[in-house]
Amino acid sequence: MTTAPQPKIDGRRSAAAARRRAREQEIIGATRALFDERGVRDAQIEDIAKAVGINRAIVYRHFTGKEELFALTLVGYLEELRGDLNAAAERPGSARERLAIIVSAFVDYALAHPAFVDCAQALMRRSGPELLDEISESALFRLGRGISGCLTVLSTCIEDGVATGEFAVEDPTLLANTLYASGLGALQLARVGILVKEAAPGIPTVGEISTDQVRSYLVDSALALASARQGQPSA
Repeated sequence: MTTAPQPKIDGRRSAAAARRRAREQEIIGATRALFDERGVRDAQIEDIAKAVGINRAIVYRHFTGKEELFALTLVGYLEELRGDLNAAAERPGSARERLAIIVSAFVDYALAHPAFVDCAQALMRRSGPELLDEISESALFRLGRGISGCLTVLSTCIEDGVATGEFAVEDPTLLANTLYASGLGALQLARVGILVKEAAPGIPTVGEISTDQVRSYLVDSALALASARQGQPSA
């Protein structure tokens, strides 16, 4: 019995899979372009589909929903960010010096890509069960790989500092995750550019804050948290 037709079937399946992957990347690319141009909130599925030249229904054939599409778009940002963080981590110097450079690189990338911050924060506001319901397992894996790739750069630097005695951290992974999450929040201050405080009891007022101040704060906070021994205040 001949098996000649089988390669043709496999070939058609491979070609169809390649076309599907190409279309998915096209849709993700259009989403990224709209994010960078308009921001996350103003990026609508209809606009994304129009940019690709397809019906919005086709978008939902490739993605489980808006959350999955946004998650996979975030993966692209994270891959770029990881490249910047790796370059920073390869700079010569002590663990303290390298941690400062890594945090600065994170801030610089986020300031240059405001939609990255918005997209990351939007997904972080969703609970784990919600994400599992709305995003496919494969997309969650890619998102997790993107985040962990960035966090590993941080945690490895912290571990190096622990080994040399520069840092006193029991759980470098926890600290890396904390720095990532708190950094995203602090970057909103840089974007808004204002601080809220009391001018007198019960009388609110606002002050200005610059991106350089936010960068310095995040760097100093990272170094202080990495250097503080558990149960003792940082120096």
